[in-house]
Amino acid sequence: MSNTPKHLEERKKTGVREYSPTAERNTPPLLDVLTPLWPKNAHILEVASGTGQHAAAFCTARPDISWQPSDPHLAARESQDDWGQDVQGRMKPALEIDVTADKWWRKLQEYDAMFCANMIHIAPPESVEGLAAGAAKVLPTGASLYLYGPFQEGAETAESNLTFDESLKCRNPDWGVRHLSDVKHIFATYGLKLSKRVVMPKENRLLAFKRS
Repeated sequence: MSNTPKHLEERKKTGVREYSPTAERNTPPLLDVLTPLWPKNAHILEVASGTGQHAAAFCTARPDISWQPSDPHLAARESQDDWGQDVQGRMKPALEIDVTADKWWRKLQEYDAMFCANMIHIAPPESVEGLAAGAAKVLPTGASLYLYGPFQEGAETAESNLTFDESLKCRNPDWGVRHLSDVKHIFATYGLKLSKRVVMPKENRLLAFKRS
């Protein structure tokens, strides 16, 4: 997965710090929904952290938490570490994590929650299983992985997501807006059950998968 493009947008850059228009747009509604859900003093692992903007925003909104960003791309990790300077060490040094790698979780500790935004539709299908397998290893019973992005939901699928799916497949046949039923099945196989589904702006969804 690390050899594929890491985003679909034009980004500004100051030094190593990158600015994502998508992250800037998504952050306020994510803060509204997620900040009340993180446990007190939570240590959170984010997979595919991108620029690091989400992480810095969450650490600013919840000064009690610590955040472990990650990404398979060096430029993204450098940007995350730069954003981390704004939150007084609550963002840990970014890790190189590729969820399609074999047993990518082996050297990780246990986390109170996991977060992944806008990754699985621009990654190969096996990224979903890799994410679920890792969550089953690093989350304790009762903890949740929060997954954000576009999904296909049968007859309820937004037309914009169907169009987006077609455009993604034209770029890379391994990409695409994933079917929610398939994602639920894969996560359930690893003992993570869908416990929350929140409708978000721009026809995105926030899903919580709780480890049973």
